[in-house]
Amino acid sequence: MNRQKVFRKFLIWRLRHVSNRQFMMILSVLIGIASGFAAVIIKNLVHFISSIVKGAMSSEYEIFYFVAPIVGIFIAVMFIKYIIKRPVRHGVPNVLYAISKASGKMNSHNMISSVITSALTVGFGGSVGLEGPTVSTGAAIGSNIGSLFHLNYRQITLLLGSASAAAMAAIFKAPIAGIVFALEVIMLDLSLLSLVPLLLASASAVVTSYLFLGQDYLYHFRFETTFELVDIPFYILLGIATGLVAVYFTNVYIFIEKWFEKMNKWYTKVLVGGSILGAILYFFPSLYGEGYSIINDALAGNSFSLFEGTLFEDWNTSYTALIGMIMVVIALKVVAASLTFGAGGVGGIFAPTLFMGVNTGLLFALVINRLGFHQLQIENFALVGMAGLIAGVLHAPLTGLFLIADISGGYALFLPLMVTATVSFATAKTFVKHSVYTHQLAKRKELITHNADQNILTLMNINKLIEKNFAEISPDSTLGDLVETISGAHRNLFPVVDEDGILQGMVKMDDIRKIIFKPELYDSVYVKDLMYMPKFFISPDDSMEDLVDMFRVSGRFNIAVIDKGKYLGFISRANAYTAYRNHLKMFSSSY
Repeated sequence: MNRQKVFRKFLIWRLRHVSNRQFMMILSVLIGIASGFAAVIIKNLVHFISSIVKGAMSSEYEIFYFVAPIVGIFIAVMFIKYIIKRPVRHGVPNVLYAISKASGKMNSHNMISSVITSALTVGFGGSVGLEGPTVSTGAAIGSNIGSLFHLNYRQITLLLGSASAAAMAAIFKAPIAGIVFALEVIMLDLSLLSLVPLLLASASAVVTSYLFLGQDYLYHFRFETTFELVDIPFYILLGIATGLVAVYFTNVYIFIEKWFEKMNKWYTKVLVGGSILGAILYFFPSLYGEGYSIINDALAGNSFSLFEGTLFEDWNTSYTALIGMIMVVIALKVVAASLTFGAGGVGGIFAPTLFMGVNTGLLFALVINRLGFHQLQIENFALVGMAGLIAGVLHAPLTGLFLIADISGGYALFLPLMVTATVSFATAKTFVKHSVYTHQLAKRKELITHNADQNILTLMNINKLIEKNFAEISPDSTLGDLVETISGAHRNLFPVVDEDGILQGMVKMDDIRKIIFKPELYDSVYVKDLMYMPKFFISPDDSMEDLVDMFRVSGRFNIAVIDKGKYLGFISRANAYTAYRNHLKMFSSSY
């Protein structure tokens, strides 16, 4: 109790002496540091687990690739099922859902659950990355700090965005890319002044990451030659190629996701997904874990590292075998990542996307050089291919551009990065409307976009608009009973409901006005003879877009809300538009 009093006094002191803007800046720095520590912990934890696992199973190295991922995913699922006892959603979609449908609130367990489960998944060889869990962890920290200090929705979502920027900046050591990611992927609609917390969070997260993980670039890239203008057409073609690979990535990811949704038992998912994943890793060990070493080899022009530890190692001198191997690992990486997720593992899709991107760029340059049309700098195209696939898979060209430039020091290739990322995004968007992050939210109409009107409708909840002050009446009631009900009613619409709560129809005051003053009909006319069944009604599970369309099409001022036949109430046009204006004010207000 004393602690609560002290905290309440602090809140009062803060409101009197520290402005909202100053307080948000302070919190953004704290969240940035916390997100930086989350990135450090998750990175070191994965390294620690991976070193133990490999050391313990070094005598059975080949079998290790098959067994380890199943064990890691199983432990992660057990941790979620029996310790957390709540689902641990994928990182970025979890943040997007919190913004669109949970008022920015995230469960406190997300501050630690994603760290542990993703470390187990990736440490034991799951073919995914750590970016999504780090973003989810940072966002959960921001959300819970915002709730602790009783901040409003606008302020909490700004903290979520700041935390997401900080997490990306820390895990990749890419401060600019972190900010762009928050604006482009988290889809925050911010004023220029609101960028300050993102800048502070990103900078403090990167400094924290530097202190513990060093200042080296994540990917070591050395410029042999910069680009020439004559190469631009080939970067455009690379953009088309990476865009098509991104379409393949998205469709395979969604297909496997749906396939696992049909499995009802968790252990079936672990066994089926883990076994297939283990078999893939056994034959193609380059797909094991995050794959950062393979990416660095590709950036150094060492494409034959894909053969190491495989049954095909003797083929590493064959150009045809090399092309075939690159194509196979590109095709299988998204399968391995999707199986990891489907089996119950936790991770991010940035690493698989970067892996496929670098190999797509590598393959493209090798084929062009072999055909003799033009000699391309293989390393440059491998690097730019990563930006192309990020842009296509995430539908985020700016994130792809700045992320690859940041993490590799490749700003000398800024124009090719820009060209390839833009073309890839346009190509992918032509075939796939939503990214792997947003397709489920878009399907449920829960997606926040850069369209302010659409965002407000998404944030609104039909259940909060239901009005229940309409006088109900039974279908077997007489006209006299109806007149008596009317005398005490405040509305001119009367739902006719049976004893089970099922809506049988409605009676409008205008329809019975001529007979309510005829007492001789009070006992002979029944409500069921006067009622009509509405053509338009809505379910509490429908979206606000559905409600707006219904008001527009029907011309009605009140729409009945029916849940599996049961009457819940009405939503009035006036109440819906008042709520819309209130949300608009909240959404557009400054922090």
